[in-house]
Amino acid sequence: MNASIDAVRVAGTPQGPVPVLVLAVEGEEDVVPIFIGFEEATSIARGLEAEDIGRPLTHDLLLDVMEELGGRIDRVVVSEIEEREDGQGGTYIADLHVETPRTSVVIDARPSDSLALAARTNAPIEVTEAVFESGRDDRGKFEQLEDIREVPGDL
Repeated sequence: MNASIDAVRVAGTPQGPVPVLVLAVEGEEDVVPIFIGFEEATSIARGLEAEDIGRPLTHDLLLDVMEELGGRIDRVVVSEIEEREDGQGGTYIADLHVETPRTSVVIDARPSDSLALAARTNAPIEVTEAVFESGRDDRGKFEQLEDIREVPGDL
């Protein structure tokens, strides 16, 4: 299923504010929310804005190295959710598909890292049907949350 980064927002939880990446899936009203860390959230937001801050940060560096070696990101696939034993959500798993001068490779990666790279390259994003069905949630729950770029403090 084709997807795109709809927003990076901040949700208030009993444990405090937590960033949430909202994936919109083509042809679906529901979205797939993925809770991530603040560093990853700000990196994705920077990638979406194509913001150049001078020196490369980790995701910029990884992309620069990959491109210098002749590779390019073909696509990102959010492929599964590993359910937690306590039944309280799970861990999303992503595959980073990379074309190199010699071959195509699939690299196991965190969705937040993969999506930070996709945000910088406009690489296609896919979500498996199983992930969508397991992770889907009402879009309205996330539209009211504050955009990470509007949260006070430095990105």
